[in-house]
Amino acid sequence: MWTVVHVAQSKIEVERIQKALDDQGVLVKVKQIGKSKNGQVLFEILVPNSEVDDACVVLTSITY
Repeated sequence: MWTVVHVAQSKIEVERIQKALDDQGVLVKVKQIGKSKNGQVLFEILVPNSEVDDACVVLTSITY
């Protein structure tokens, strides 16, 4: 089963998060889910349930 750990608002953000998770050995799936009110495309970043804790540690270490 896969769990959403973040919703990104740009392809650049997706790529940065995906690279950070990949670098730490966390499996990642990205799914486009639609558009926000201002027309930006939204993406779900998903990881396996067993890797949610690791993904959260990586996400908190990324500076925006």
